Amino acid sequence: MNTSPATGAAPAGRAGQRSAEPVIEVGGLGFSYGGRQALSGIAFTIARGEIFGFLGPNGGGKSTLFRLLSTLVPMQSGNARILGYDLRGATRALRRRIGVVFQSPSLDGKLTVAENLAIHGHLYGLGGARLRERTHAMLARLDVDDRAGDLAETLSGGLRRRVELAKALLHEPELLLLDEPSTGLDPAARREFFNLLTLLRESAGVTIVLTTHYMEEAERCGRIGILDQGRLVAIAPPGELKGQVGGDVMVISGPAPEMLAQKIARQFQVRAVLVDGTLRIERPRGHELVARLVDEFGGEIDSVAFGRPTLEDVFVHLTGHRFVAGPREKNGR
Repeated sequence: MNTSPATGAAPAGRAGQRSAEPVIEVGGLGFSYGGRQALSGIAFTIARGEIFGFLGPNGGGKSTLFRLLSTLVPMQSGNARILGYDLRGATRALRRRIGVVFQSPSLDGKLTVAENLAIHGHLYGLGGARLRERTHAMLARLDVDDRAGDLAETLSGGLRRRVELAKALLHEPELLLLDEPSTGLDPAARREFFNLLTLLRESAGVTIVLTTHYMEEAERCGRIGILDQGRLVAIAPPGELKGQVGGDVMVISGPAPEMLAQKIARQFQVRAVLVDGTLRIERPRGHELVARLVDEFGGEIDSVAFGRPTLEDVFVHLTGHRFVAGPREKNGR
């Protein structure tokens, strides 16, 4: 029988153990900054052992949701439980069971790698031989044990991210929360970092929840939740989401897109949707239509892009506008 979270006893299993109880349960979650609604009606569950990604443009609500889940800001409306703990009142006990990697670097560049981990370990009550053992184990697992004596400021971006991850895992959390973890990394370093996350999930049973605006990163998650303007518009595996798009995707640009859309509808009984100045058509066997469009309206078309649905196409299909990773808003909203 679970002990009440108020006692500080952990109501969920240790890392690596499977449980029918979701790691995260959220319902009707809302949050606002003054008069601006940053999150509205968010609801989802995440199972133990998942790699789950929240995909969305900057300003879509990802960072606000991350701050709530990582207990950095208090709940305003709705309900949320993580590892059985109620986010409205059991955050102190919960913090000892989660690991957090922030978007902004949290290493002290003037300290060595080992010193950074030692300070973090002391915050979680680790010390002596146990701290040395965990530090060595985590640095070795993430293949940075040979850099333990190096100043953090001398490391490359990819190596610093490895050390951030080692630090977050030092106290053996069951749940790892990461906010835009590969921001600033080149594509090869992003792939390498995600390989590490997959290895951690498989070897240690850690549940991983991350936010991202990288489509290729979201593709590698078991499930993703798409956030837009503070609302969760879809949750499913990436392949299932792409299957919801109506076939192949054609993107057509031209000098008079609205008029061209009307002509396409009359000539081919095909609906072309105007999105941010270009026409989009979703249609099975779209390659057959491309040639006919060019033959019929070549003089009114500047370019045609054609391909199988991507997650960006899913976003446009669900929201009616493009996925734009714009500048970060104040307070990360």
